[in-house]
Amino acid sequence: MPTEKRSVADMRPQISFKADGEKARAGRVIVDGLDMGAVGDYLDGFAAVRVLPGSHVLKVMSGDAVLLDEKIYLGDGVNRSFIIK
Repeated sequence: MPTEKRSVADMRPQISFKADGEKARAGRVIVDGLDMGAVGDYLDGFAAVRVLPGSHVLKVMSGDAVLLDEKIYLGDGVNRSFIIK
């Protein structure tokens, strides 16, 4: 008997980073107050943090230093990359 297969594409927004070696290892990604891991885990072209569509507070911390602090809005299917200097 013929069967039909359907799949759903994941359209959640994605956040990734461009960073050099030291900042990629030391920086921590914090989305809406939740620690998501190291910046190096989400380098552009390799991996990304998936979030729900809407407004978010994105921070990248290295110890007590704030490398990035932005309030962002991401819609369905958006892939946004941030440069960590």
